[in-house]
Amino acid sequence: MTSERLDQPRALRRSLRPHYDPEAFGRLSEQIARFLGTARFLVYMTVFVAVWVLWNAFAPANLKFDPYPFIFLTLMLSLQASYAAPLILLAQNRQDDRDRVQYEQDREAADRNQAEIEYLTREIAGLRMAMSDVATRDYLRAELGRLLEELRGDSEERR
Repeated sequence: MTSERLDQPRALRRSLRPHYDPEAFGRLSEQIARFLGTARFLVYMTVFVAVWVLWNAFAPANLKFDPYPFIFLTLMLSLQASYAAPLILLAQNRQDDRDRVQYEQDREAADRNQAEIEYLTREIAGLRMAMSDVATRDYLRAELGRLLEELRGDSEERR
């Protein structure tokens, strides 16, 4: 006997509709779409159609299963195309979603980087302003060198 809690809603009853994992189905559709976009698939499909046509064109009459207008082959190719198109669109939609998320993350990172650059620029400007009031090592060396030259010049004039 299961005890039902009054503080929680009842679990929904299962419907007769089949349940599937959308994420797993999406991954499968992407794998299929990737395969459909390869040269390997084109080669396999070309070989399949060529064997089909050659078999049904040149095999003995009792072994032919799809005579000349190849209606069954047309039906199979139409069925393949009717499944391939939605699978490819589903894979593209999932890629668009991933691209959108990546774009948002890139935009946020760029905004953070821009804010950091602006902060560092302000800090450097503040340091430069503060340094204009402070005597730097190069300034002191230049001043001491100038004073030394003046002293040498004065001592040579006295001689």
